Amino acid sequence: MVQKKVVKKAVKKVVKKVAKKGIKKGDVYKCGVCGIAVSVDEVCGCVDTCDIICCEKPMKPKKRS
Repeated sequence: MVQKKVVKKAVKKVVKKVAKKGIKKGDVYKCGVCGIAVSVDEVCGCVDTCDIICCEKPMKPKKRS
């Protein structure tokens, strides 16, 4: 009897950028799945835009009221 090997391939998740301008201190982001909101206290200063992720999805900027 011949056994076949099962080969699993790694799945690469594609994450889109949250904001094109960058994240600023005081910005508020809200999760579209669970509804939690976070505010930015410190900006990391990275060259690329950092993603704020919750529930495996990028958080979106909360609209100002």
